[in-house]
Amino acid sequence: MKKRIVYITICVVVCLLIGFLSSIATQSSVNDWYLTLNKPSFTPPNWLFAPVWTALYIMMGISAGIVWSKGYHHIWVKTALYHFVFQLLLNALWSIVFFGLKNPLSGMVVILALLTMIILTIKWFKVISNPAALLLVPYLLWVAYAAALNYKIWELNA
Repeated sequence: MKKRIVYITICVVVCLLIGFLSSIATQSSVNDWYLTLNKPSFTPPNWLFAPVWTALYIMMGISAGIVWSKGYHHIWVKTALYHFVFQLLLNALWSIVFFGLKNPLSGMVVILALLTMIILTIKWFKVISNPAALLLVPYLLWVAYAAALNYKIWELNA
Protein backbone atom coordinates (compact mmCIF):
# COMPACT_ATOMS: atom_id res chain seq x y z
CA MET A 1 0.00 0.00 0.00
CA LYS A 2 2.85 2.39 0.83
CA LYS A 3 4.46 1.66 -2.56
CA ARG A 4 1.17 2.52 -4.28
CA ILE A 5 0.98 5.88 -2.47
CA VAL A 6 4.54 6.70 -3.51
CA TYR A 7 3.84 5.83 -7.16
CA ILE A 8 0.62 7.83 -7.16
CA THR A 9 2.37 10.81 -5.59
CA ILE A 10 5.18 10.73 -8.15
CA CYS A 11 2.71 10.47 -11.03
CA VAL A 12 0.53 13.29 -9.71
CA VAL A 13 3.57 15.54 -9.33
CA VAL A 14 4.79 14.71 -12.85
CA CYS A 15 1.34 15.36 -14.36
CA LEU A 16 0.98 18.66 -12.50
CA LEU A 17 4.49 19.65 -13.60
CA ILE A 18 3.64 18.93 -17.25
CA GLY A 19 0.45 20.93 -16.78
CA PHE A 20 2.38 23.83 -15.27
CA LEU A 21 4.92 23.82 -18.10
CA SER A 22 2.10 23.68 -20.65
CA SER A 23 0.45 26.65 -18.99
CA ILE A 24 3.54 28.73 -19.74
CA ALA A 25 2.86 28.33 -23.48
CA THR A 26 -0.82 29.00 -22.85
CA GLN A 27 -0.24 32.15 -20.81
CA SER A 28 1.97 33.60 -23.52
CA SER A 29 -1.12 33.98 -25.74
CA VAL A 30 -4.24 33.69 -23.63
CA ASN A 31 -4.28 37.36 -22.62
CA ASP A 32 -3.68 38.79 -26.09
CA TRP A 33 -3.97 36.58 -29.21
CA TYR A 34 -6.66 34.30 -27.77
CA LEU A 35 -8.80 37.29 -26.76
CA THR A 36 -8.89 38.51 -30.37
CA LEU A 37 -10.22 35.22 -31.76
CA ASN A 38 -13.82 34.59 -32.69
CA LYS A 39 -15.01 31.79 -30.39
CA PRO A 40 -18.08 29.56 -30.43
CA SER A 41 -20.98 30.13 -28.06
CA PHE A 42 -20.05 27.04 -26.04
CA THR A 43 -16.65 28.46 -25.03
CA PRO A 44 -16.31 28.31 -21.23
CA PRO A 45 -15.05 31.30 -19.25
CA ASN A 46 -11.26 31.52 -19.02
CA TRP A 47 -11.26 31.12 -15.22
CA LEU A 48 -12.67 27.59 -15.59
CA PHE A 49 -9.68 26.11 -17.41
CA ALA A 50 -7.13 26.14 -14.55
CA PRO A 51 -9.27 24.32 -11.95
CA VAL A 52 -10.55 21.78 -14.49
CA TRP A 53 -7.06 21.00 -15.78
CA THR A 54 -5.68 20.79 -12.25
CA ALA A 55 -8.35 18.24 -11.30
CA LEU A 56 -7.76 16.29 -14.51
CA TYR A 57 -3.97 16.19 -14.01
CA ILE A 58 -4.48 14.92 -10.46
CA MET A 59 -6.86 12.18 -11.67
CA MET A 60 -4.41 11.29 -14.46
CA GLY A 61 -1.60 11.01 -11.93
CA ILE A 62 -3.66 8.83 -9.60
CA SER A 63 -4.60 6.64 -12.55
CA ALA A 64 -1.01 6.23 -13.75
CA GLY A 65 0.19 5.61 -10.19
CA ILE A 66 -2.33 2.81 -9.75
CA VAL A 67 -1.15 1.17 -12.97
CA TRP A 68 2.54 1.63 -12.11
CA SER A 69 1.98 0.06 -8.68
CA LYS A 70 0.88 -3.18 -10.38
CA GLY A 71 4.50 -3.84 -11.31
CA TYR A 72 6.56 -2.17 -13.99
CA HIS A 73 8.18 -5.53 -14.79
CA HIS A 74 4.89 -6.65 -16.37
CA ILE A 75 4.74 -6.05 -20.14
CA TRP A 76 1.11 -4.84 -19.98
CA VAL A 77 2.00 -2.28 -17.33
CA LYS A 78 4.93 -1.05 -19.41
CA THR A 79 2.76 -0.85 -22.52
CA ALA A 80 0.04 1.04 -20.66
CA LEU A 81 2.53 3.50 -19.18
CA TYR A 82 4.23 4.07 -22.55
CA HIS A 83 0.84 5.03 -23.95
CA PHE A 84 0.24 7.28 -20.95
CA VAL A 85 3.57 9.09 -21.35
CA PHE A 86 3.01 9.55 -25.08
CA GLN A 87 -0.45 11.04 -24.57
CA LEU A 88 0.95 13.31 -21.84
CA LEU A 89 3.57 14.60 -24.29
CA LEU A 90 0.87 15.19 -26.91
CA ASN A 91 -1.12 17.04 -24.26
CA ALA A 92 1.79 19.42 -23.70
CA LEU A 93 2.46 19.69 -27.44
CA TRP A 94 -1.10 20.84 -28.07
CA SER A 95 -0.63 23.87 -25.78
CA ILE A 96 2.62 24.72 -27.52
CA VAL A 97 1.11 24.42 -31.00
CA PHE A 98 -2.29 26.03 -30.36
CA PHE A 99 -1.25 28.82 -27.99
CA GLY A 100 2.52 29.10 -28.35
CA LEU A 101 2.59 28.92 -32.15
CA LYS A 102 -0.95 30.41 -32.43
CA ASN A 103 -1.92 27.71 -34.90
CA PRO A 104 -5.43 26.26 -34.44
CA LEU A 105 -5.21 24.08 -37.56
CA SER A 106 -2.04 22.31 -36.44
CA GLY A 107 -3.54 22.23 -32.94
CA MET A 108 -6.44 20.27 -34.40
CA VAL A 109 -4.06 17.66 -35.80
CA VAL A 110 -2.33 17.34 -32.43
CA ILE A 111 -5.56 17.14 -30.43
CA LEU A 112 -6.94 14.39 -32.70
CA ALA A 113 -3.74 12.40 -32.12
CA LEU A 114 -4.12 13.13 -28.39
CA LEU A 115 -7.70 11.83 -28.38
CA THR A 116 -6.55 8.65 -30.11
CA MET A 117 -3.77 8.14 -27.55
CA ILE A 118 -6.11 8.77 -24.62
CA ILE A 119 -8.49 6.11 -25.94
CA LEU A 120 -5.60 3.67 -26.35
CA THR A 121 -4.32 4.53 -22.87
CA ILE A 122 -7.75 3.87 -21.37
CA LYS A 123 -7.88 0.55 -23.23
CA TRP A 124 -4.50 -0.51 -21.80
CA PHE A 125 -5.25 0.82 -18.32
CA LYS A 126 -8.50 -1.19 -18.30
CA VAL A 127 -6.47 -4.37 -18.85
CA ILE A 128 -4.60 -3.61 -15.62
CA SER A 129 -7.09 -1.69 -13.46
CA ASN A 130 -10.68 -0.73 -14.19
CA PRO A 131 -10.62 2.14 -11.65
CA ALA A 132 -7.46 3.52 -13.29
CA ALA A 133 -9.17 3.43 -16.68
CA LEU A 134 -12.31 5.10 -15.32
CA LEU A 135 -10.25 7.92 -13.80
CA LEU A 136 -9.24 8.89 -17.36
CA VAL A 137 -12.79 9.14 -18.72
CA PRO A 138 -13.35 12.77 -17.56
CA TYR A 139 -10.05 13.66 -19.24
CA LEU A 140 -11.19 12.02 -22.47
CA LEU A 141 -14.49 13.91 -22.35
CA TRP A 142 -12.76 17.25 -21.63
CA VAL A 143 -10.27 16.76 -24.47
CA ALA A 144 -13.12 15.83 -26.83
CA TYR A 145 -14.82 19.08 -25.79
CA ALA A 146 -11.53 20.95 -26.30
CA ALA A 147 -11.24 19.40 -29.76
CA ALA A 148 -14.69 20.73 -30.65
CA LEU A 149 -13.64 24.16 -29.37
CA ASN A 150 -10.37 23.94 -31.31
CA TYR A 151 -12.24 23.05 -34.50
CA LYS A 152 -14.78 25.85 -34.15
CA ILE A 153 -12.06 28.40 -33.34
CA TRP A 154 -10.17 27.33 -36.44
CA GLU A 155 -13.35 27.45 -38.53
CA LEU A 156 -14.43 30.88 -37.21
CA ASN A 157 -11.00 32.42 -37.71
CA ALA A 158 -9.77 30.78 -40.92
